[in-house]
Amino acid sequence: MSAIRVLLADDHAVMRAGFRMILESAGMEVVGDAATGAEAIDAARSLRPDVICMDVQMPDLDGLEATRRIVAAPEAGPAVLVVTTFDRDDYLFRALEAGASGFLLKNAGPEELVAAVRIVAAGDALLAPEVTRRVIARFAAASPPPASPAAHARTAAAVRAATATPVAGLTERETEVLRLLAAALSNGEIAARLYIGEATVKTHVSNVLQKLGARDRVAAVVWAHRHGVVGD
Repeated sequence: MSAIRVLLADDHAVMRAGFRMILESAGMEVVGDAATGAEAIDAARSLRPDVICMDVQMPDLDGLEATRRIVAAPEAGPAVLVVTTFDRDDYLFRALEAGASGFLLKNAGPEELVAAVRIVAAGDALLAPEVTRRVIARFAAASPPPASPAAHARTAAAVRAATATPVAGLTERETEVLRLLAAALSNGEIAARLYIGEATVKTHVSNVLQKLGARDRVAAVVWAHRHGVVGD
């Protein structure tokens, strides 16, 4: 198996050097670094890494806009792991909306950084259940309340109808899995809730992502809440 190829984008040389040492000691290949968002975009195009560890606050172009442009490129590109000092919800939500596959704080331990890079390189999303709940709360808060009790009843009925039948070409079981993903349940929790094995859950999640055209489970959660496919 070939080593994971990583690009480091951070305006602090000491931080890049530290990340390089940690990742290379874990058998990964750091193919280059960038000190600005614009440099990260150019390096992503020329070096074709598997993963970019992307800082947020950088000169010239910030990491969130650089992430958006890299992910939006027509050719298949790297997964982006946003790594920042700041545990701010606005950074988290903007990173996810830009298409980042993960969000990690710089005070995480070396083993957490290595694990995060491996997770996003495998095509999965690094988003703990508590972070998923923050995403859900943000989208819920952004939805205007019904104008009246009657409107509330109509909205509730529409949600029940949407979650009672398959959507977007999903099977009934896949729709159920999507609802539980949207409720911030982990694969293990979904398996326990549905009385099936975790391997089966992973298969269903993979099918859901493919059918929705979602990059990862974070995108699936956002899709579910935007389309009213939510659990109880």
